[in-house]
Amino acid sequence: MSTEFFIGTAIGIVGIVPVIIQFVKWIRKPNLRDLMTKLTDSSLSTQAHRKVLKKMNVMLLPLGKRISTEYINSFELENRGKEVVFIDLCLKNDWEPTKDLCIMFLNGDYPSMRKRYREMKKGQSFMEETTSESVAKEENKENPIGNEIVYMSELLEERFQDSFNRLTTILKKHGVEYRLLKGTRDIWCKDYMPIQTESGKLIQFRYEPSYLKGKKEWEESRSDVKEVCRQNGFEPIFSNINLDGGNVLLCSGRAIISDRIFAENPEYTDKGQLVKELSDLLEAEIIIIPAQNGDYTGHADGMVRFIDHDTILGNNRSEEYKYWSNGIEKVLKDKKLKYIDVPFFYGYKDSKHPENAIGIYVNYLEVGNLIVLPVFEVEGNRDAEAIDTFKQIFPDKIIETINYNEVALEGGVLNCSTWTYRVTRKDY
Repeated sequence: MSTEFFIGTAIGIVGIVPVIIQFVKWIRKPNLRDLMTKLTDSSLSTQAHRKVLKKMNVMLLPLGKRISTEYINSFELENRGKEVVFIDLCLKNDWEPTKDLCIMFLNGDYPSMRKRYREMKKGQSFMEETTSESVAKEENKENPIGNEIVYMSELLEERFQDSFNRLTTILKKHGVEYRLLKGTRDIWCKDYMPIQTESGKLIQFRYEPSYLKGKKEWEESRSDVKEVCRQNGFEPIFSNINLDGGNVLLCSGRAIISDRIFAENPEYTDKGQLVKELSDLLEAEIIIIPAQNGDYTGHADGMVRFIDHDTILGNNRSEEYKYWSNGIEKVLKDKKLKYIDVPFFYGYKDSKHPENAIGIYVNYLEVGNLIVLPVFEVEGNRDAEAIDTFKQIFPDKIIETINYNEVALEGGVLNCSTWTYRVTRKDY
């Protein structure tokens, strides 16, 4: 071969090297999903996060979208997760979280995010229209209409600090606001706080449960509902019906209550009248289910939970008492409800805590797109089975798990020890 051939070949190779380098760079170029992972990496500095946002901007421009300079320069992660940051990006930059956009950023579609986005956008619009009226309530300006705030008794932090810290760490991670209730006498705030109807009204029922009667220490642990509401700034509608919040499950115009309601209100000789009054107060169709004979509270939230208007989940019927399974089957047929069985177990032995709630997975906390699911770490592989079941039931929700046993030993789990309040227009 001639010298000219080798020289020409060498020149050709040198010329193509830059092209190959650019191709490799293009192949290795991060996508929005990778950048989102970096953006929510708490080990990176704020400056690094802002550089990630600038890289995102370059990739978004061909799509006709951009992240504002103001947003980039003021960005702080503050322990937020991907879903919360993504919603924030959409809200602050006026993007609809379409299916394609969700897939690009989060590797999956999240219809619930679109619902949340629209609710929050409505809240923002209302706030803009009523700025002058909101000045006197500066604290609430940060909570758009529809946002949910998780309340807990101050006693939860005082008496069960490890569980409190685990729970609040999860809430902070997902941008869920929480507050502590003043003036309470026990941690079970779901039971003594008002019921919030779907229209936003607060209904405060009489809180005199029979299971807190008979011992001075029990009676002294009963919170004064009027005083708690007063100290925490709530002005509910008061009802003389005796009913715990843990025995009320509301969803889409329906309310599930166990038949313990009748024993707690013996002055109502006409059960139909009691149900009618409850229906009027709660603005919902009342569905009465049988209480568990072995459950001293008789609360519905230890047996079932709503998924939607036509579907509930609950303790696995094949492992329940036959009388209860037969009773719930009649309700399902009558109300045309679908029932999804989830794992549970009874009988965890603790001599100091015979009335514990270990094994009751259905007493989870649900707030927005987040479910905080208790795991008990005491019964074979039940935890893994429960986690897998909940992921199948709620494919669009974030499932976080928590060991809450020190609280569960006292007789309740997450739904019992939290009260979720939805911000409404009257708060502005």
